[in-house]
Amino acid sequence: MILSKSCEYAVRAAIYIALKTQQGEKTGIIAISEAIGSPTHFTGKILQALARKKVISSIKGPHGGFFIENPKDIYLVDIIKAIDGSGLFSSCVMGLKTCSDTKPCPMHEQIKPIRTQLLTEFSKKSVDELVKDFDKTGYFLR
Repeated sequence: MILSKSCEYAVRAAIYIALKTQQGEKTGIIAISEAIGSPTHFTGKILQALARKKVISSIKGPHGGFFIENPKDIYLVDIIKAIDGSGLFSSCVMGLKTCSDTKPCPMHEQIKPIRTQLLTEFSKKSVDELVKDFDKTGYFLR
């Protein structure tokens, strides 16, 4: 797909955490990694990155865990940028460092509108909407 494996897991983790938050629960790393089918250590690194970028929150201690304060204000683009950076929306598809609007690579003009559309769509979809969509479709996070 377009996103890295880490980013795919991050999106699924955010959805799972938001589901638990809606139920009034905080959730731990083991439950998250089991729910999304990711190794615990790998999930921990992903959750740290999401917490550093304020996508998710956590509380330590026996009644702690991960949660999302307001899933309506967290968008898919926030998760993508937290994990993969903004390269999907700005880097040259051919990997050229000098590619730009003024000095385009052979694919620049074809890819630019696609990047713009991806950024637009990923900026529209909130974690809250993703949770609602999962509820409708009955999909699992694994």
